[in-house]
Amino acid sequence: MEILGDRKFVEVPGTATHELPPLLVRMSPRVRSLERVLGMANDLIEQEDMIPLPAMPVEHDSERRRMDLAVNLVDQYLAFVQHWQWGHSILEWIRQCETTFDTRLELRNLLRADLWPHAGRSSFVVLLEDKLIPTAGVEIEKAVGMRLTFRQPPPLKCFSDQFLFYLNSSVAHTAYQTWAHMIPSPVSSLPPERFQFQVVNMSLD
Repeated sequence: MEILGDRKFVEVPGTATHELPPLLVRMSPRVRSLERVLGMANDLIEQEDMIPLPAMPVEHDSERRRMDLAVNLVDQYLAFVQHWQWGHSILEWIRQCETTFDTRLELRNLLRADLWPHAGRSSFVVLLEDKLIPTAGVEIEKAVGMRLTFRQPPPLKCFSDQFLFYLNSSVAHTAYQTWAHMIPSPVSSLPPERFQFQVVNMSLD
């Protein structure tokens, strides 16, 4: 086992660099109709009374504020969808990596929780972070947490404004940390220099 600072790394037998499956991810948020999402945002604004009534009603100003808020809600929702898509792809990639490890003699024991030191599923998330893969602003742990929380991304109308603006990060963080600690501690990292893989953008645009 190699120790670097407060990080512990599993020892991979040999000196070869191992090719892992490609990470296939839809990088652009996929929604069926932006116009429909915007309509849901407007409905949410009205239902949640998000724009207080002014003492002296000014129709133009009220409509502008409503539109700005609706666009902001849509942006928050699209960011949620983008994180969910990344999380979905990462969990599938981890499953494929586990299969790869299981088929290679020199890697097979690295994920065994009854051996020490050992890696775990969260080690693959850390590997993505160590590799500094381009994510266009998506936080990898948050993305995994979103996918763990939602089997499918709900439509915007299912969310409160509080979730979209304030709560989604803490919910995703809690989900990720709970999932990451399901493997007996301590969980060691995978040495990034011993693994390589491609990140493939599956978006059509």
